[in-house]
Amino acid sequence: MKPILPETHLEAWRRYYVSFWRISAVIEAELAAAGRPSLSWYDALYQLYLAPDRRLRMSELARTALLSRSGLTRLVDRLVDEKLIERRNCETDRRVQYAQLTPAGLEALRDMWTYYRAGIAKHFASQMSAAEAKQIAEVFGRIATALEPPGLDEKAR
Repeated sequence: MKPILPETHLEAWRRYYVSFWRISAVIEAELAAAGRPSLSWYDALYQLYLAPDRRLRMSELARTALLSRSGLTRLVDRLVDEKLIERRNCETDRRVQYAQLTPAGLEALRDMWTYYRAGIAKHFASQMSAAEAKQIAEVFGRIATALEPPGLDEKAR
């Protein structure tokens, strides 16, 4: 049985999808022009910032930062090389490794946020009223909650 997909909902999806990727591409370009790392760096650092003790198991970081395990490994390697995060072994389980945000990582996150925030304001927020923003947040919050990975903390939403 085919799921029911009204044209209005399909059009909403198309417009969301196109706008998300276009805004992301523009903000990525603005970060690069400013000599700043990519949004994937920002996202990983931000997820660590939100975490208790500013550390997560690698598997949790992959899930919350929406990265594949191989993508996460490459990203973590680069973040470690730049001294923005550290790998930490679990004291009670040698199979577990954590990613820990460093003070330099926190500073990088804050620096990137100034550019990211400006891009969000210019390319996203400027296109809607406060009431529209509230409605969009409500709808996408409902969608995100419905699709939430098990164990995801409220703050990470």
